[in-house]
Amino acid sequence: MSTAAPAAEPARPETVVAPRRVLPALVVAQLLGTAPWFAVNAVMPELQRELGWSTAAVGTLTSAYQLGFIAGTLVFALLAVADRHSARRVFLLCSLASAACTVGAWAVVRDFDALLVLRLASGFFLAGIYPVGMKLAAQWFPLGLGNALGLLIGALIVGSASAHALRGLGAALPWPSVMLGVAALAATGGVLLWRLLPEPPSTHAAPARPAHFDGGALATLWTDRKVRASVFGYFGHMWELYTMWVLMPLVLATRLDGAALSFAAFGVLGVAGALGCVVGGLLARRIGSAPVAAAWLATSGVCCLLTPWLIDAPAALFALWLAVWGFAVTGDSPQFSALTASNAPRHAMGSVLMLTNCIGFAISIVSIELHVRLASHAPLATVLPWLAVGPLVGLWMLRGLRGAGAAAR
Repeated sequence: MSTAAPAAEPARPETVVAPRRVLPALVVAQLLGTAPWFAVNAVMPELQRELGWSTAAVGTLTSAYQLGFIAGTLVFALLAVADRHSARRVFLLCSLASAACTVGAWAVVRDFDALLVLRLASGFFLAGIYPVGMKLAAQWFPLGLGNALGLLIGALIVGSASAHALRGLGAALPWPSVMLGVAALAATGGVLLWRLLPEPPSTHAAPARPAHFDGGALATLWTDRKVRASVFGYFGHMWELYTMWVLMPLVLATRLDGAALSFAAFGVLGVAGALGCVVGGLLARRIGSAPVAAAWLATSGVCCLLTPWLIDAPAALFALWLAVWGFAVTGDSPQFSALTASNAPRHAMGSVLMLTNCIGFAISIVSIELHVRLASHAPLATVLPWLAVGPLVGLWMLRGLRGAGAAAR
């Protein structure tokens, strides 16, 4: 947040010029800070073999992390943490706390209940990393936000999938090296952002630090047409996204195993996903965020529906299907965030983003639990098409932004 005196004239968006190091620092810090997200998922095959856990354990542990994030975003939104305190400081402290929770998870991994608690706690602190990083981007890049968030969330996607890459690179190493490695990455991300990123300028005429809870600002998720359209489009996206992430290793396991499976998961979820975010951000500069979000959401929905025909397709077609799906399923996320940040009340932007994340991740838990349980009783070819419900609902809600595609670029 700004350290300028309250009486100072707020900078206008067109006058904000970010130092060159700002965007690279944000991108790298976001990449590293989100590394613990799927740390346990990446080593789950080894844990299942060593500890005898069931297939459903991966869904339960993922849901615990998501539930922690929901709790964190709700608390942070209600207390206006990101709007009342330095976003840089919040990011640093939450990165260090998330790293500590991941080390704790490594230490107690054989106690499933204790592991659940620590994964929940790590998810709680993600609330000070993911949406806070988006707020910093919105403060530094009020113009070109769709492009900036494309890079930022692309980094988040690579960071989230990095545990799979570490698992592939360290296939011959014991699984603890993966969990300790991602903890070190998270701590490094927080320190880098704190050291390299200056405090952002004030870009809003409204008070930068609201003195109390602003229920009216949070209610714009339902009362403002533009905010409602982007938020509910995001909710449809969240029905699909993380369930696809959780089930993708199972899809790949129909053909691959070991290090090959880990690298393929990183390629689909991390590399293709980040590329979708970056390309979407570049397109948003030309045509606006709303058309890009709609196109990517429609593409991922089609990929869901094509599962019965492509899951057993020849290898080249199978790989192309998953690459396109990984590209589209995450590429719309930064554009939804850009639209919401652009249309939300300026003084409560951080809280609105956090509440949106809170509800979206609650939806993802329902979807994960439902589809993982279905996958334990039915073939993936019949389960995955149901993920298309989210994109269909999201596309319907995005009609509220028709003609407003240039609202965020």
